[in-house]
Amino acid sequence: MAHDPWQRSYDSPPSGAVPADESQQGAVPGRVAAPASQLVLSPQRLRRLLGAVAAISADMDIRTVLHRIVEAATDLVGARYGALGVLGDDGAFTDLITVGIDDPHLCAAMGLPQGHGVLHTLVADRRPLRVPDVAAHPRSAGFPTGHPAMRTLLGVPLTVRGTVYGDLYLADKTDGTLFDDDDENLLTTLASAASVSIENARLYDHLKRAAEHFQRRMLPVLPDLSPLQAAVRYEPASELPRLGGDWYDALVLPDGATCVVVGDVTGHDVEAAPLMGQLRNMLRALAFDRCEPPGLIVSRLDRALTMFEDPPMATLVFGRIEPGPDGYTFGWSNAGHPPPLLIGADGSARYLAPARHGIPVGIDASVPRFNHAQALPPASTLLLFTDGLVERRGQDIDTGLGDLAEQAASLARAPLDDLCDALVPRSGQVFDDDVAVLALRTPGDPAQ
Repeated sequence: MAHDPWQRSYDSPPSGAVPADESQQGAVPGRVAAPASQLVLSPQRLRRLLGAVAAISADMDIRTVLHRIVEAATDLVGARYGALGVLGDDGAFTDLITVGIDDPHLCAAMGLPQGHGVLHTLVADRRPLRVPDVAAHPRSAGFPTGHPAMRTLLGVPLTVRGTVYGDLYLADKTDGTLFDDDDENLLTTLASAASVSIENARLYDHLKRAAEHFQRRMLPVLPDLSPLQAAVRYEPASELPRLGGDWYDALVLPDGATCVVVGDVTGHDVEAAPLMGQLRNMLRALAFDRCEPPGLIVSRLDRALTMFEDPPMATLVFGRIEPGPDGYTFGWSNAGHPPPLLIGADGSARYLAPARHGIPVGIDASVPRFNHAQALPPASTLLLFTDGLVERRGQDIDTGLGDLAEQAASLARAPLDDLCDALVPRSGQVFDDDVAVLALRTPGDPAQ
């Protein structure tokens, strides 16, 4: 069972115990003090409070905000230990963020508060609480093995839009004195500002999730392209706006060729994603109806975009993979997009970047488009991607392209899903831009 250092039950007090008059500070185990409206600060402490409020408001990642709240509270009041217990929708604690206890094994041993101690008292009463002597408190359950001894407690609830989000509590001032009215009022004021930061971070997280869901719904589910293998990945930019214009697509055409495309509409706002959907559908219709060389199809798209009063611009690689008596051939046209990467089963990797490189679509329909062709060896992998995969702030794109080729070559014989997962990890990777990836592998025995 997990331990709550400040655990306190609602059972009757031990036999012989007399309920304390909690209006007498120092003579009782817990006390509710004056409201925060009575807060009067020295200029130095006021500056520290404003600095703490600025620190917890400087980020929109909810986990980072919670850590900063605990750190700011501990530093502001001069406490040795701090913690924030986060409540779930059912009222149970879902997370515990600590400061001053750095041993991860000890933190794991402590577990989550059980919700029937002093922390729950904060949730139920929605008022600050001070405990001048934890060991003497009649409802304290003690500490788990190895837990540092703590003598005093100051806690306040964190309320967001009228709902208790969690408990913020501190233990033991570094100067050895008891928590006083000024400390309590200071922590209450900080908790009020923290609640706003928590709400902003939650709204930000909700917006990111909604934008990502919308973007993913705009992307197609690939059909069966057998005997070719295919895998796709999409990852939005790590920061808002997460609505972008990156896309991938593939389909089998009436003449038996497989049409493939990866593109990126200019801009990142609420208009980019719908424009991406329009371009994708227009290109699909042109490719399916005409079954022409890629350069002609892209030229037709250029002319079709002139119907817009303000034509959207996009970079893209559009191609056809065609089977033949000697294997597969990839024919493509590049409209200002990063070149495809061809990965051989032998671990070789090279970019398909001919000298004649087209401009993005939507700029000038009179500019000619070029066709290129490349044989695809058995069991080779063709990788189409958007620039978010190789572009990083402060880094030359050639460095990103080189890193991608090296990593992909090392995974030449890995299953396509493993290759894509390595190139576009779902967590721990920061992307400055959207990323769309389409990987295709030709059939064949790598040993031949």
